[in-house]
Amino acid sequence: MIKKDDYFYTEEHQLHIPKVILAGVDYGDIPDFEHSMEEMKGLIKACDMEVAGVITQSLTHPDNATYLGSGKTMELSEAVSALEAEYVVFEGDLTPSQTKNLGEILKVPVWDRTYLILEIFSKRAKTKEAKLQVELAYLQYMLPRLTGMWAHLGRQGGGGGSRANKGEGEKQIELDRRQINKRIAELSRNLEEITRTRQVQRDGRSKKNTPSVALVGYTNAGKSSLMNRLINNSGGDENKKVFEENMLFATLDTSIRKITGSDNREFLLSDTVGFIENLPHGLIKAFRSTLDEVKYADLLLIVLDAEDPYHPSHKKVTEDTLRELDASNIPRIYVMNKSDKLKEREGLPPEVNEEKIYISAKTGDGINELLNMINRVIRKGGEVLNMLIPYSQGEFLNRIHQNGVVSKEEYAGEGVLVTAECPGYMLDEARKYAI
Repeated sequence: MIKKDDYFYTEEHQLHIPKVILAGVDYGDIPDFEHSMEEMKGLIKACDMEVAGVITQSLTHPDNATYLGSGKTMELSEAVSALEAEYVVFEGDLTPSQTKNLGEILKVPVWDRTYLILEIFSKRAKTKEAKLQVELAYLQYMLPRLTGMWAHLGRQGGGGGSRANKGEGEKQIELDRRQINKRIAELSRNLEEITRTRQVQRDGRSKKNTPSVALVGYTNAGKSSLMNRLINNSGGDENKKVFEENMLFATLDTSIRKITGSDNREFLLSDTVGFIENLPHGLIKAFRSTLDEVKYADLLLIVLDAEDPYHPSHKKVTEDTLRELDASNIPRIYVMNKSDKLKEREGLPPEVNEEKIYISAKTGDGINELLNMINRVIRKGGEVLNMLIPYSQGEFLNRIHQNGVVSKEEYAGEGVLVTAECPGYMLDEARKYAI
């Protein structure tokens, strides 16, 4: 007996895993087509499906009707029947007409890369915000694809421009389009309200002058594993740990945890959805309020899989996405994760410089060095100030002791005279008490 999702089932009655044929076309514009196809296999697995077969084609440009061309499409149709595939997933993005034509020929649902990622996000979304974001991106994807969905109702009318003279299919498309646009507007309003709430929460954290550090990087590079390692290193509650799994897009929701770093200095660590090559624009737009957490960080930890030979291209994808989020000027540390596997194979020594460090979230190697680097970076831009801190502001004085370097302290009638090096992120508030 095997336990699965709170009930038992025998191996003869296992949960059904849909079979998929993966189709791809190499137009010569993808630097490494084979790697892209392997990544698609990982995405299909992350969607709880299995690849039953792979069909590829080399063309100079996409076929307008079927993307693959008529001959290869018939070969794909035969493979669907022979392998009893239930879905066909394309490595690239299809136009609405290509999706419609292929569906009519293949007689099974046809997905492109964007739709596959939307399905993964739909399965992974847990919070209300994530579910709203995924639904918004899905509806924006579906809107231009309504034509042809109701062709079975026929086109009865003709001539004239009135709605009454249109066919039943055209009427249904109009109704669907109106309903989708109405729902998109409703979702956008709901997400704007969540964005305002998130901004209020962010402002509240900012007033406490606790530095903010954001984990960013390619999906499955180990961001959630690193967060859990840092929580554990801080002696944090096990219940505060986040979900981690060796799969693409295991985590969608933003998690923020307080971490105790070196010298007992605290910082807020945030983790959010990972990036991927050509992340659908609709998802970036829909997840903007979530990803904006990155924009307000004092430091970015760009996590890369050191063992992955494609990590340089993953680094470029991450940096391109950060530019799109207007977050390219934030200080950063490149965290080369999974270095334990490299050391086993190549005897690679830990490397540390001002911007890069090799660590292993799994074994804990390099974690203390990383915390020291974080402490050094977030204290950069500090300034020595002479301050008179009122006795009523004891909480701020405590934070100066915790996050700054106090060289002199005297008690006076109006408050405490303090000379201290204040880190950059505390300067705005500290200058209020400067003398």
